[in-house]
Amino acid sequence: MAMTPEAKVKKQVKKILDEYGVWHFSPPGMGLGRAGIPDIIACHGGQFLAIECKAGSNKPTLLQERELERITQAGGHALVIREDNINELHRLLLWTKKN
Repeated sequence: MAMTPEAKVKKQVKKILDEYGVWHFSPPGMGLGRAGIPDIIACHGGQFLAIECKAGSNKPTLLQERELERITQAGGHALVIREDNINELHRLLLWTKKN
């Protein structure tokens, strides 16, 4: 079965997280968890990271935006990562490694 564009982004993000030695997991989907939770939850350098993966010009849903904002307000780092902004993840991981 072919991988969806979003699945390819998730795979790339997980590979980068593994390369940096970041602890991470993907919450279950398909209605088993709370709606809007980001695709990947991680911790690096004592910092909480939440990553929503999107492909192309797709945008987070309103529920996803709400959860990302709540994470930011709580002091965590929330990112929306696409194929064209993967460097944002590298920058954040380098920063969390130093702090």
